[in-house]
Amino acid sequence: MDHILDNPVWNALISSNSDMAIGNDLAKLFPADIAPFAGLNDFSRASFSALYDLLPCDRTVVIVTAKKVEIHHSWNLIDQTILFQMTGEDIGPSGGNYKNIISLQQDHVSQMIALTQLTNPGPFLKRTIEFGDYTGIFNNDQLVAMAGQRMHINQYVEISAVCTHPDHFGKGYGTALINNQADRIISEGKVPFLHVRKDNANAIKLYRHLGFGVRQEMNLYVFKKRSNE
Repeated sequence: MDHILDNPVWNALISSNSDMAIGNDLAKLFPADIAPFAGLNDFSRASFSALYDLLPCDRTVVIVTAKKVEIHHSWNLIDQTILFQMTGEDIGPSGGNYKNIISLQQDHVSQMIALTQLTNPGPFLKRTIEFGDYTGIFNNDQLVAMAGQRMHINQYVEISAVCTHPDHFGKGYGTALINNQADRIISEGKVPFLHVRKDNANAIKLYRHLGFGVRQEMNLYVFKKRSNE
């Protein structure tokens, strides 16, 4: 039997993130200004067809799955990446001091977008903050590090958008923000998880040090439907 995290986007969109879902029983997606992710029920031709019918030609979508899937010729495959999905079932309270970490609000979005565009931790759009629980560290009113929670899948909560401005590397901001997010999730009786590119050795080393372990290798596909269809 498949694990609920083997198809994380679909399972988020039919559970704790269902209030954001657009779609039907075969394919669902987040609004374009929240996240580019789409979820498919079973990755069958019928599910891809249902997704095709939901999308305008100019929308790029991302699927994440433990399965290797064939992208049909009706789509333009833009990128394909291998991720590690890491979970923190055994992480306990860190006991960290978080006095310099603040909750990020709507009026911080422009700085959040600027920081993620500089550091490229993954997509962050003007309504991504609606996933909730984003936190950051400021230096002289400039946002210099942040982390947040993205997909919520029943008892699992994804830590995402972990990034630090290059001028502030080596200060332990990333570690503090991840520990803070993990503490928040664990305090609610839930399990933190995250995704990281398989070739990002430094990030993987940090996440292992913080108590995360690799649960599964995942496939990420970026594509859009062909404009001439």
